[in-house]
Parts: sequence; structure tokens; C-alpha cells
Amino acid sequence: MESHTVYLALGTNLGNLAANMLAAINEIGIHVGTVVRISSFIESEPQGFESEHQFLNAVCKVETQLTPHELLLATQAIERKLGRTHKSLNGVYSDRTMDIDILLYDDISIQTSELTIPHPRMWERPFVFEPLLEIGYQQKKSDVH
Repeated sequence: MESHTVYLALGTNLGNLAANMLAAINEIGIHVGTVVRISSFIESEPQGFESEHQFLNAVCKVETQLTPHELLLATQAIERKLGRTHKSLNGVYSDRTMDIDILLYDDISIQTSELTIPHPRMWERPFVFEPLLEIGYQQKKSDVH
């Protein structure tokens, strides 16, 4: 089977943040593929909603044999396993135990109602693009929309 390089953004702001991150990385290694690199964990303010809870964020590079759709299903299952009850409702965000966003999948572009790759807002969010660059991702002109 062919291996694909994917970059995933992780974020949590409820519960034991470091434990949530480590649990997510462990689950990714079990259900998604080989975790090749993990950025530093960084704190950030909530984006798109008000909360008293700071976020802990990171990005990981993973080698996977999953298709983009299988990857989406796997990351959503991990979110649910770690206590996530829902994604944003009508574009309104809320506190969460774990959020996993697919940033990049090889060099492909996908735009469906369920999935957009590359992630459309990754270059607007320092808590995403700084860890992404930290782990060695080389930004291409085509990445910026």
C-alpha cells in the first residue's frame, strides 16, 4: 500500500490539556499511522468564541495508508473517544477536549462538503502555522490562498 504524508493540528482546552494531547498522539499512532514528528505544545487564546479556557495546540506529521476520507473518519473517532461531543454548530465554536484538523495530505487539494484540504485557515492561525513550520514543513506558494 502507498504511504501518504499528512499534517494534523491538535487542540484542546478542557480537562488535563497535556494528557489530552498525549492521548490524541497515541491514538493517532494506533489508528492513523506512524507519527514522524510532533511540534512543541503551545498555548493560545480561543479563536472564534469567548472562553476562560486557554488552548494547548500542536501539529504532528504522520505517515498513513488511509485515504483522505478514511483519515477524516479516524480523526473524528479519536475526537469522540477523547470526549468531543460535537464539532462547531453553524460555524459557532465551543470548548473541547480535543480537536483534530487535517491540514495537509501529500500535495493534494480536496474540497467537499465534509472535507477541505489544505485546511483553508491554517495560514491565518499562528497556533497552527508556527508549529507546522517548526516541524519542518516547507511552505509553497500554492499553500497560501
